Amino acid sequence: MPIVTDVADMQALAKRRVPKMFYDYADTGSWTQSTYWDNEAAFQRQKLRQRVARNIDNRSVKTTMIGQDVAMPVALAPVGLTGMQHADGEILAAQAAEEFGVPFTLSTMSVCSIEDVAEHTKNPFWFQLYVMRDRGFSENLMKRAHTAGCSALVLTLDLQVLGQRHRDIKNGLSTPPKPKPHVLVDLALKPRWCWNMLQTKRREFGNIVGHVSGVEDMTSLAEWTASQFDPTLDWSSVEWVKKHWDRKLILKGINDVEDARIAADLGADAIVVSNHGGRQLDGALASYDILRDIVDAVGDKVEVHVDGGIRSGQDVFKAVAMGAHSTYIGRAFIYGLGAMGKPGVRQVLEIIHKELDVTMGLCGETDIKKVGRHNLVL
Repeated sequence: MPIVTDVADMQALAKRRVPKMFYDYADTGSWTQSTYWDNEAAFQRQKLRQRVARNIDNRSVKTTMIGQDVAMPVALAPVGLTGMQHADGEILAAQAAEEFGVPFTLSTMSVCSIEDVAEHTKNPFWFQLYVMRDRGFSENLMKRAHTAGCSALVLTLDLQVLGQRHRDIKNGLSTPPKPKPHVLVDLALKPRWCWNMLQTKRREFGNIVGHVSGVEDMTSLAEWTASQFDPTLDWSSVEWVKKHWDRKLILKGINDVEDARIAADLGADAIVVSNHGGRQLDGALASYDILRDIVDAVGDKVEVHVDGGIRSGQDVFKAVAMGAHSTYIGRAFIYGLGAMGKPGVRQVLEIIHKELDVTMGLCGETDIKKVGRHNLVL
């Protein structure tokens, strides 16, 4: 077993163990991938103030997210097809998050269903919603999430039309994978993944198949999904969601100050500064680069969370120092899942926790809630 010291090590291991079409689905951005790469580069450009000769004993990175106690300011972001990175992936990731003490967010486009995850966890998790053209389906999803005990709804606003994801097209992305020659060759080189997949019945979109009239197989599912992302989604749609959801509401996909103000005025419990991991509008600002302006505009009205490009505890520290209340990791935990399953997700969380704690100490801080822009070179 290779020695894993950081998320990059886990990424390399995942790349060897996960079929190419599913690894690429999670690890690439849209079109030229400029925003995908810039999300990470923005954190690297930010420098920290090193402080010395300060008492840094008894450090704590514990905080809260929308009133929920968390072990550190990190949640697992919603990622579609997580169950194709590793068999039963959403269940395993949710269990790892629960045991570590951070929130897990289940995607609408998950392989394991809402009910699957609820059956295999003890604490409430969060559910991410896409508002579809079929509003009855979306309303039923919210009811199912409510019945399952989900404590927060994460409404994604930046996928009214699918971004230009060229590699998914070239790879012929599908779930389960179609038996084409190049796919079969790739699968033959991934025996661990194949063996795990043979042990589970969960290989399709669990929140959709069997819950939509006429959608019973991959052909009908593909046709339905292609027609369902709703270009008419607007701020009135958020009001519609609020009428059907009486728990915490988080609005995800905010990448502009004006949109942040509108979201805050609508009464969201939190907003997520996000560009969909660079998978939607290529050329959009990196999340970290717009974070400061959004925090300054609405940080006194609503919790500001951020995702995109976070690969380390040091990135988490920088985001919090810039004013984010908390952060989300997507690819980082996906690498762990693809590499090792549930233990891999747990190890990624441990790595980020340690990096966050060490960075905080070397910056002269002992309480994550007191970290701020005074810790940054601005």
